[in-house]
Amino acid sequence: MKLKLFVTSFTFALMTLVFSSSCEKKTDCKLIIKTQKENGSIVSGANIKLYANVKTSSGSIVEADLKAEGVSDASGSVSFTFKLPAILDVKAVSDTLEGVGVIKLEEGKTVDKTVIMK
Repeated sequence: MKLKLFVTSFTFALMTLVFSSSCEKKTDCKLIIKTQKENGSIVSGANIKLYANVKTSSGSIVEADLKAEGVSDASGSVSFTFKLPAILDVKAVSDTLEGVGVIKLEEGKTVDKTVIMK
């Protein structure tokens, strides 16, 4: 009887260990930013900055706390991966164009954001 209880307990513990490690929750927050003009044409080579606006002691809001930056590729895309959810401002700049936006990163999800550059 004790041996049967031991074997059952051991089997249960082993199965719990195996299944709990394979069920880890994916928490990465992925972001894909696409840059394009108002007419829908792709903007490659745009400098992309992801940052959080910060309120100063005087009450003004400044662009600060840079989180990531990259350059859009030939398809007008750039991607980022973050460990935690966040709300970030996006600024895309090329030679003569600029675009801004706000994104909300969600745990375990991929967010697609198109920034229209004017």
